[in-house]
Amino acid sequence: MDISELQTAVDAWIKMHGVRYFNELTNMTILTEEVGELARVMARKYGEQSYKEGEKDNLAEELADVLWVLVCLANQTGVDLNEAITENFRKKTARDDNRHKKNPKLRRK
Repeated sequence: MDISELQTAVDAWIKMHGVRYFNELTNMTILTEEVGELARVMARKYGEQSYKEGEKDNLAEELADVLWVLVCLANQTGVDLNEAITENFRKKTARDDNRHKKNPKLRRK
């Protein structure tokens, strides 16, 4: 599934099962909540924290939750994510074409 298909699929699901989109501010708050849940998993899986009893490694689920809400926000604000990411690649390439290659902090030791 590409990004356009994802946007279309999320929109169809919202219209069929979700009644309507939550408003933009609510979805922004939900996105923040989902990023927090992703951060919790990352801290336990890759950081120094350990899982609490009953917690599981659900990294894929949390990443998908973040993506879902991000797509909802794009849909309801009229952002074509295919166009946006294409432009983002263009901007980053123009700005950072050699920047990271020249960064001594990124050289392998």
